Amino acid sequence: MRDKTQPNSAAAGDRLIRAGALVFFIGTLATMVTVAPLFFHAKPFPTYMFGLSMLMGVGFLIAGAGVLRSVAAGRRQARGEAG
Repeated sequence: MRDKTQPNSAAAGDRLIRAGALVFFIGTLATMVTVAPLFFHAKPFPTYMFGLSMLMGVGFLIAGAGVLRSVAAGRRQARGEAG
């Protein structure tokens, strides 16, 4: 059945994984910007920047949900082919 799958077709959860990676990257940048004043002895950023740093965890959870969705779809497909 693998020969019927197109190479450019998106599997279940791929969009969630990509979105999670993007949110994680934005959170990473926010974390670097927030921590930078500590190294340069500058005035710290406002508190909301620390909130933006939490996007790293949110992105990780979104990507994890995409991985779990892909795994579930693969298991469903395997059960359908075996049965």
